[in-house]
Amino acid sequence: MNSWILLVLAGLLEICWALGLKSTDGFTRLWPSVFVGVALVASLVLLSIAVKQLPIGTAYAVWVGIGAAGAAIAAVFLNGETMTPARAAFLGLLLVAIIGLKLTSTAH
Repeated sequence: MNSWILLVLAGLLEICWALGLKSTDGFTRLWPSVFVGVALVASLVLLSIAVKQLPIGTAYAVWVGIGAAGAAIAAVFLNGETMTPARAAFLGLLLVAIIGLKLTSTAH
């Protein structure tokens, strides 16, 4: 499978475990904790496979960016967090940076 697809899937799983952290209640609730643990491990496994072909600096930055931007955007819809114009602008800049890293990266 394409390394970039694996990296995006890893980033999407990062969003899942990051959002799930709140529901674990400090890892005192079993099933939310299991979900977070499985999503975290799966995310890292996919990231580790992707970096076989992609530069680690680029892959890690894209992975973190997808997770950070995705969690921030999803939290607005799922947790009722506020989306201010400034926050939206900075998330937009983060997405531009992720796309720029993809466009300027070469797989090795």
